[in-house]
Amino acid sequence: MLAAAGWAMSSAPAAPPASEDTTTTQSSGEGESSNAPAAVVGSKAYSAAPAPCGSLSEKSVKDLVPGAKTAGKEIPSTDAKLRRTCSWNALKGYDYRWLDISFEIKDSETAAKDSFKDRVAAKSGGGDVPGIGSAGYSVVNLASEDKQQSREGLVVIRSSNAIVAVTYSGSNFESKQAPPLADINKGAIKAAREAFATLADSQKS
Repeated sequence: MLAAAGWAMSSAPAAPPASEDTTTTQSSGEGESSNAPAAVVGSKAYSAAPAPCGSLSEKSVKDLVPGAKTAGKEIPSTDAKLRRTCSWNALKGYDYRWLDISFEIKDSETAAKDSFKDRVAAKSGGGDVPGIGSAGYSVVNLASEDKQQSREGLVVIRSSNAIVAVTYSGSNFESKQAPPLADINKGAIKAAREAFATLADSQKS
């Protein structure tokens, strides 16, 4: 069981498969995709972060995090207007899944670009996610601790002065193996698409 093991976890067309690193540390980075379509223009298109726990459909939560409460749990923030995160996690049988969706609103588009580049640099080795926002990036990493594997996918999307970040991870505590790379990558991108749609809709309201 997860609690007994003391396991600590940090809290459409598919993108090209993200390359994977078997280490837990990353260095160097890539910039934004110059040919990614810009869904939102302007120096400050967003003024507030939308509710993250409403950004996924119930079906998506059940598919990605079997056994989790579909309502999710919002993580306390020092400034809920600018930074909001929702988390779902569950252990079903021996399969564990964890999903976080975060929205962060920056002061300007320039600040959001800098944040995007910093996040890519911190988790290098992945690839672009086309067709979502102004720029998108996906990476999947495999980690192992005490012979227990876990696999974590990260997707970061920028649109104008907003950042959407999705973290999706999983483990199997019977086989000690991690879920397939493709499952984690596709799941994280699926969640990112829905989260970005929520962000785009918030601009219209």
